[in-house]
Amino acid sequence: MNEKRRPQDRPRRADRFAERQSPVEEVEGQIEGRNALTEALKSGRTIDKVFLADGDTDRALQRLAAQAKEAGAVIVPVDRRKLDQMSTTRAHQGVIALVAAHDYYTIDDILEEAASRGENALIVICDELSDPHNLGAIMRSAECAGAHGVIIPKRRSVGLTATVAKASAGAVEYMKVARVTNINNAINELKEKGVWVFGTAAEGSIPMYKADLTGPAAIVIGNEGDGMSQLVRKNCDVMVHIPMKGCITSLNASAAASILLYEAVRQRLG
Repeated sequence: MNEKRRPQDRPRRADRFAERQSPVEEVEGQIEGRNALTEALKSGRTIDKVFLADGDTDRALQRLAAQAKEAGAVIVPVDRRKLDQMSTTRAHQGVIALVAAHDYYTIDDILEEAASRGENALIVICDELSDPHNLGAIMRSAECAGAHGVIIPKRRSVGLTATVAKASAGAVEYMKVARVTNINNAINELKEKGVWVFGTAAEGSIPMYKADLTGPAAIVIGNEGDGMSQLVRKNCDVMVHIPMKGCITSLNASAAASILLYEAVRQRLG
């Protein structure tokens, strides 16, 4: 026989309300409320994105957003109803932030990693990937292939979220990821430092087997829908393609990255 709950065993209405309103970090990587974001910034945590109630003129909230932006976060104005949907605490106070699962590095850090190993740089550049599972899988393959770093843009791209960290199977702890303001500027910086940039597309001028990946190289992987942007294509030194023998003419972004990375490994092993 099921026992009836006694009135004194039931949580009081006020307690249930307090639980819902508590501004704690309910979802891994997501923090809600002004105080939570303030403390995260004070502690030096890396903030990926800050979703801010669009049209909110509260000066304190605007100052907080400015501090987050100065710390490197991308500020995304959204409708308050969107914040309500995202919120797990029901107490977002007009702001929800996504905390990076790991700190970011710089392009120089990646190049220094290659130099410290006495190797030619091998880098993956992700051009606006939106699927966290793809980015995580690319990081995993890059780490296994001995690559020195991955470069992603700040905007229109997934960052180092908890989902990415999980999909990377631990590679997030070993792979240096640089988050840059502009991918084209990053490509130009790499080229100035002697790195050859290889774009990937079905219409690439040469098959990947004919590309010389033994020298300092960066492989660009386009996004899941449209591939590489036109400007990024123009900035690449060489456009390569992966030979396709079946009826389907494209590969998943992470699969393409793995194939190209291991072609570089094959060439470097001689």
